[in-house]
Amino acid sequence: MEAMELKEILSELKSGERIWEAEETVIIIKSMIEHIGSSDGELRDQLIYSWFYHLIIKKNLLDQDLLKELLEVALKDLLLKGIGDKDTDTVFTRSFTTLLIALILSRDNEDDFLSQDVILQVKNKIVDYINLEKDLRGYIPYKGWAHSVAHVADTLDELIKSKKVDEKYFGEILNALWDKVLVSTTVYIHEEEERILVPILEMLERGLEIKEIQSLLQQMPDELHKQKMLVKEEEYWYLYANCKSFLKSFLIEVQKRSKLYPLQKSIEDCLESEW
Repeated sequence: MEAMELKEILSELKSGERIWEAEETVIIIKSMIEHIGSSDGELRDQLIYSWFYHLIIKKNLLDQDLLKELLEVALKDLLLKGIGDKDTDTVFTRSFTTLLIALILSRDNEDDFLSQDVILQVKNKIVDYINLEKDLRGYIPYKGWAHSVAHVADTLDELIKSKKVDEKYFGEILNALWDKVLVSTTVYIHEEEERILVPILEMLERGLEIKEIQSLLQQMPDELHKQKMLVKEEEYWYLYANCKSFLKSFLIEVQKRSKLYPLQKSIEDCLESEW
């Protein structure tokens, strides 16, 4: 199905001019997958993603076998499409694929239809993806949201909520997220740091030891000193801004949670260190 035809169908479904017919499910879903990375922000975000949310989360209209097939396609064919590219439209495919994976994980957290082996495969693929993603743009003029960092953080949050992901895996997930804070190629301006915090806070709720975070906080000033010698001055200030924004947001969240008070001093000490 061509993009314009899909857009028309989904628009009619959204407006109520058309009702979802079960016999059309496979062909429409196939087209939604085909165009998941469209550079048309309305089609990609407001229609395709919104309808995946409607079908998977709100109405639970897709059977479990189809969700398993979608997950397999997402992991095998879409998640790493064009990985390593910067400033190309392939970022939309990767980023919105992570959101589709998040929806399927959320449904599994409710209905328990994926095996632990599959969930751990998802964990490995998502960690690989976040480590490899170089296109960190947020909102792109005329094309809408890419927001790869925010979207993959949302996916990791759903993954961490799974009872099939033991806390022994939290360390590698934490390190992957932390590396996306220590970024010098761009400065985050679309609240990426707040989205990165969500899965970190979820891990702390689920058993991640505070000392793991304290260790990373203690290392941050030294890491910035080292990077100051290695990157261009402008890039250092990107890194500086990203870290400061993250720490300030982290401090606000910690102050809301009494069990995390031991982290407050560690964050404050990090903020007050000479960078």
